[in-house]
Amino acid sequence: MGSIASPRRDARRNHERLLVEARRLFAERGIEAPLDELANRAGVGAGTVYRHFPTRDALIRELYDDAVDDLRRFAPEILGAETAWGAIELWLEKVSEWLTESPYLPAVMRRVAELDPDHRPGTEFKETMDVIVERAHAEGTLRPDATGVDLSVLVDMLGSLGQYGGAYLPFWRRQLTVVLDGLRARPDLTPLPGAALEFDAFHDMSHQKRAAD
Repeated sequence: MGSIASPRRDARRNHERLLVEARRLFAERGIEAPLDELANRAGVGAGTVYRHFPTRDALIRELYDDAVDDLRRFAPEILGAETAWGAIELWLEKVSEWLTESPYLPAVMRRVAELDPDHRPGTEFKETMDVIVERAHAEGTLRPDATGVDLSVLVDMLGSLGQYGGAYLPFWRRQLTVVLDGLRARPDLTPLPGAALEFDAFHDMSHQKRAAD
């Protein structure tokens, strides 16, 4: 039994090490970074990389699905906040911080949308956001014209600060505080112009490949 289990454990360790190093490599050099460099960083041979991920797209797909799992793990804590405003603070803080630390994710999202347009697990979070927003409006803490899509866009905006690199991470809370203050309900708010974007449209836009890329 030991002789069978050990290779399996080794394979799992290699798989996890490759994912960890892929996140670091893609954060530094983008998702087209050489996979030979990934092998070097993980301390394995090139053949090991291709046994676990036969193509670059297979690796990108797994990174995408892992990211969706991360969001699923955030949900219970966010929904369990004592107040709806607390849930909004947690959502913006946790998810935008996660995005700033993962600057490769927008490119991963766009690649997966190209590979499999029907793979849309992100849409499952619409209901979560709608519940939080409805509670916050009833609570009187969230400005009445803000929607779940507005919150999602703001998370993306804050997360884009990751493009400045890890050196900016100690400072992103300044922008987070500005955003949270702008979302609070108060009598002297400037009404938001135009109609709110629908969630499905936002989801597709966030996964599209831009012509400039």
